Amino acid sequence: MPWEPIKLNSGHYMPSIAFGTWKTGNGQGPVDQVKQALGNGYNHIDTAQAYKNEEETGIALKETELSRSDVFVTTKYSGTNGLDIPTSIKNSLNNLGLSDVDLYLVHAPRLAVPDMPTCWAQMEKVQDDGLAKSIGVSNFGVKDMEALIACARIKPTVNQILLHPYVYQQQKPILEYAAKNGIVIEAYSALIPITKSPGGPLDKPLNEIAAKFGATTEQILMAWTKAKGAVVVTSSSKRTRLQGYIAAGDITLSPEDIAAIDAAGALGEEKEKET
Repeated sequence: MPWEPIKLNSGHYMPSIAFGTWKTGNGQGPVDQVKQALGNGYNHIDTAQAYKNEEETGIALKETELSRSDVFVTTKYSGTNGLDIPTSIKNSLNNLGLSDVDLYLVHAPRLAVPDMPTCWAQMEKVQDDGLAKSIGVSNFGVKDMEALIACARIKPTVNQILLHPYVYQQQKPILEYAAKNGIVIEAYSALIPITKSPGGPLDKPLNEIAAKFGATTEQILMAWTKAKGAVVVTSSSKRTRLQGYIAAGDITLSPEDIAAIDAAGALGEEKEKET
């Protein structure tokens, strides 16, 4: 397997590439997309209370030929409708049609109400009660993580963050903090340099490296994210793209390739600051 499972500090293993339901919408669309992902090598599905498609994800899980133990399911506490963590996890499990999830995340630090110790104690209870095998966070910066670790009985397993070469320098401190504290980084929106910001400094090195490997620029960005030690959360409605992302796990970039992408990313980041 090119995308090797990663061991979390909880002792559980997490597949290192996930299909995310963030922008898949509602109705039959996300059901079909999740089923397609499950049928093409994605055994990690990432959803959230805020995405409003946990129910559709649950239908896809029910209709797949894979057994529950074959699929790693992540959902998140998003504070939707002002509901608290104990109510939200029960609603999420009900929507998903599951008795537990593999990973439950606090979607953002602003959701730690009334304070971080209270919020995290509720998350720890979710794990204690067997409703989630592992718990973690999303979009937490270094100061947020420090506040959390200071009050944690159970350490967060992951921090899911925005990560691509154009934000790498600003995200570096949280990557370093995570590595030092045994916390896995999950990366979302890794393809933004191609999908949202084409024409930037990354175009040249990505095209050159892609040509060298006979790969797509998307695959090179995936390989770069993997090289940074991050789990990739991605999405596509197109089967060929999903298969291409799985194949990207076989690409091993050289230190020079990574350095060229880092340098172009930093250049793009500086240009962003100037505008």
